[in-house]
Amino acid sequence: MKLLGHKNIKNTLVYTQLINSKEDEWICKVAKTVEEAKQLIEAGFEYVDTIDEVHLYRKRK
Repeated sequence: MKLLGHKNIKNTLVYTQLINSKEDEWICKVAKTVEEAKQLIEAGFEYVDTIDEVHLYRKRK
């Protein structure tokens, strides 16, 4: 409890339940051109990796 600065354990439990509420779910997209990559970044997607000259992006559901 000291780490988060909470005096009551109930307040700490609220935060830990928010973190563990569900497994990560992602929306995945592919960009083959600079313009496609730009649009995905503007839409809130984050770059993940490049495979066979194709850029992979993801965003939480």
